[in-house]
Amino acid sequence: MTRYIFFSGKGGVGKTTMASATAIHHALTGKKTLIVTTDPASNLADVFEQEIGHKVTPVSNVENLFAMEIDPDEATKEYREGIIGPYRAIMPEDVIASLEENLSGPCTTEMASFDRFIDFMETDEYDVIVFDTAPTGHTIRLLELPVDWSRHIEEASKGSGQTCLGPVQSLQDSKDKYDRATALLRDTERTNFVFVMRPEELSLYETLRASGELETIGIKSGEIIINGILPKEVCEVEFFRRKHDAQQKVISETENAIDKPKRYMFLRDYEVKGVDALKSIAEELFEEKTQSLIPTLAKGGEGGFSHEEHRAALTIAKPDINALFLPDGQTKAIFFTGKGGVGKTTISCIASLYIARKGFKTLLVTTDPAAHIGEVLDVKVGSEPARVTGNLHAVMVDQEAAFKEYKERVLSEARGKYSEDMLVAMEEELNSPCTKEMAAFDRFIQFIEGTEYEAVVFDTAPTGHTLRLLDLPFDYARQVEMMAGGTEVKEKAGIRFKNIIRILKDRKQTVFSLVLYPESTPITESYRAMTDLKDAGIETQLVVANMVLPEEVCTNNFFRGRRQMQLGYLKEITERFDLPVLRFPLLQEEIKGLETLSDAAELLPG
Repeated sequence: MTRYIFFSGKGGVGKTTMASATAIHHALTGKKTLIVTTDPASNLADVFEQEIGHKVTPVSNVENLFAMEIDPDEATKEYREGIIGPYRAIMPEDVIASLEENLSGPCTTEMASFDRFIDFMETDEYDVIVFDTAPTGHTIRLLELPVDWSRHIEEASKGSGQTCLGPVQSLQDSKDKYDRATALLRDTERTNFVFVMRPEELSLYETLRASGELETIGIKSGEIIINGILPKEVCEVEFFRRKHDAQQKVISETENAIDKPKRYMFLRDYEVKGVDALKSIAEELFEEKTQSLIPTLAKGGEGGFSHEEHRAALTIAKPDINALFLPDGQTKAIFFTGKGGVGKTTISCIASLYIARKGFKTLLVTTDPAAHIGEVLDVKVGSEPARVTGNLHAVMVDQEAAFKEYKERVLSEARGKYSEDMLVAMEEELNSPCTKEMAAFDRFIQFIEGTEYEAVVFDTAPTGHTLRLLDLPFDYARQVEMMAGGTEVKEKAGIRFKNIIRILKDRKQTVFSLVLYPESTPITESYRAMTDLKDAGIETQLVVANMVLPEEVCTNNFFRGRRQMQLGYLKEITERFDLPVLRFPLLQEEIKGLETLSDAAELLPG
């Protein structure tokens, strides 16, 4: 029987690398293995260094291994055609058009990707299926969906028999499928959940929080991989010695807090890309064949780049942070996005404090379901804006709180206008899992529309989910245009979405910043994001190259090698993006609390 292995964890902890190495291990032991990514900003192809895409593809040079990247748009087309296709030859054109309109809503995309994911839990073609998931908050949402949809279909069948995706009868097969998936997810004999984490406080916090949430729906995590451990032998300089000691403290805390099997992976002085490098990781993971802790790939610290290239990387012109971030007579929205784990939350908190200290009333908003701005600020952040210090306020877009508020507002506006039966039917439809996405989106755009704050800084979810969020006003605007009639609701919604789109496209009102660290995968993902934004008419204005190693602390081959690699990538960033680049250094202490944030904010203008 097929075994399922899920990899989850905070963004940037190395889930894809560990998932890929695990898949290679099982394939090399003779098991027919499939690795599937559910992350809309997948980098599976980058890690394997070959084209993959939305189809099951053999992995080059690894017998028995196959891979697939679930593409939300392709999954939506397949899902829509799967429902409408059987009716095309027997139904009138106007009925088909109506069905297509009903299935053109943004929630269909979430449903389609989820349905495609469930399909893989219904096949017996493979011995092992490895799921490389999106960062934790979105993974939790994905794994909650079979439970939520099964419950919603059951409740709707007792009422009006209608759901937002059609009659209950048409979804009964889906309910059975979701129930089977839920049972498999809870079956520890066949399904294993692996949490990957870094030896950092925030990563440990995220792992504890996420594993706790999974257990509330009956899913137990199986083991932990602690990745990116600094070898003690290369940490003779105080800067890294203190980092090493801080890591060891977190590892000790993890041992005490989590009673699960654990594996440990050391940081390398090179990027893990390609099948050979992944085989090396697989050996270390499964054969306990620990490699030399002091790789010597960068002897002399040159890393293959010339002194001229190094100088070019170091003399990048500093961007005008004040011109980009500070408001000029109207509310300014500043978005930070990028691959998971590149430090978006930290940079967002630093930028927010910097703007607030300049005298502007500032709101920091997180749209990440695995938000941890509260941990960085070291204050409690809730679903309503609250003062952090001085001019700085913070809020979290909490999906559950947004859902309750949105549902009550819609029903309140409908009372007195519609019959009691109509209100009951509306409430049933509003209880759909799709409504949660709509409610969170509605809350998000309230902050863009508002004028209470002079600056609103958005700490967004990792790239794929951010692009999805920013697509929503365009999707909903198109959906409103397709609605029949010229009702007041249609007109109001149309004006609202067009106004949001205008704000997002206005360079004076909205600044989009890509956060990355100078390595291949974050650069590739950020460049794709910049291109996708441009296709929607949104211009990126800043790149933040985060966690740049300070030269003075790189005194041995291990760290000189990593720094020279970074300098080469800084040169690539400058040439490829053709945008102002803010270099932000790797800091000795993990940023937590207003004191360390204040010190970091002083570095922002360079």
